[in-house]
Amino acid sequence: MKLDAVKALLLDMDGTLVNSDAAVERCWSRWAHAHDLDPREILKVVHGRQGYATMAVLLPERPMEENYADNRAILAEEIADTRGVVPIPGAPEFMTALATAPHALVTSANVPLADARMAAAGLPMPKIRVTAEDVGASKPDPEGFLLGAATLGVAPRDCVAFEDSEAGIAAARAAGMRVVGVGPRAAAMNPDAHVEDLTRVRVEVLPGGDLALHIAGY
Repeated sequence: MKLDAVKALLLDMDGTLVNSDAAVERCWSRWAHAHDLDPREILKVVHGRQGYATMAVLLPERPMEENYADNRAILAEEIADTRGVVPIPGAPEFMTALATAPHALVTSANVPLADARMAAAGLPMPKIRVTAEDVGASKPDPEGFLLGAATLGVAPRDCVAFEDSEAGIAAARAAGMRVVGVGPRAAAMNPDAHVEDLTRVRVEVLPGGDLALHIAGY
């Protein structure tokens, strides 16, 4: 499959460029046990969302101030825990191919967590990034993707988002973007294209500056 007429790529981090599942599961399992919740239920909703938004889904009656406080504590734990954080297969080559192409990171992580995980995975940080500090609403709200496109100066319809989670794919779609789903969580969301990992994607920078994405298996 080939996706063309692409002017920019917007990239999620966790699950898309970086495999941080082990660290996420360790930190959130501790939080689950502290609140008498089943960790398995938490892991169904945590991916793609900011921490306070996950807590709001799981504990809808709890005051948001408590969610924000717990979110700060969880972030501190996650920043300190990079054990087992590795690149998604193909991510180093994928990022190298994007060196001269318009792209941005759009992540629910804050700046310190994004820095820690990209560094642990040995991946270059895009010059343009949208993090938790930049938005007022978590994915699945499209705010982050719309801000990423606006910062790049590209219309959302001309962007392709790479995402792994239900919340992230919903956010990209709400922003009016085509979506390449990465990994097992994305498969059930029927993205425009789906790949097991980034070894299945080849980025071609065309003479006029547009991009073409060649996706194996489609």
